[in-house]
Amino acid sequence: MANADLARKVNISAATCHRRTQRLFEANCIRAVRAQVAPDAVDLSTLAIVGVVLDRSTSDSFAAFEQAVRETPEILDCHLVAGDFDYFLKIRVRDMEHFNRLHATRLIVLPGVRQTRTFFVMKEVVDNRPLDI
Repeated sequence: MANADLARKVNISAATCHRRTQRLFEANCIRAVRAQVAPDAVDLSTLAIVGVVLDRSTSDSFAAFEQAVRETPEILDCHLVAGDFDYFLKIRVRDMEHFNRLHATRLIVLPGVRQTRTFFVMKEVVDNRPLDI
């Protein structure tokens, strides 16, 4: 939403709105403003969620895995979780062939990976919903 639109919505001047928004950035309440790209428009319509189990549960093995994940552009999200898996990865690819290639060349060779389990998304019901505050 543009600053002027936000200012109108909350009934303040655009300048006041801009200053308040800047303070929220400085306080790290707002991390970023970004466009949400339609995956189909950039030929990345296949979405997979991958559960990952590491062979060790040490801070060094977690750090090595997390650094390698940061260097893999197809991985959109990575979450350390409790339960049967150590991590869940959200991955966008063109198609199954692209995923198979990524899986064979990048995912199973990530540091410390013992096991993966892939779930292909059939329908995105809610994706990246903004916080409603």
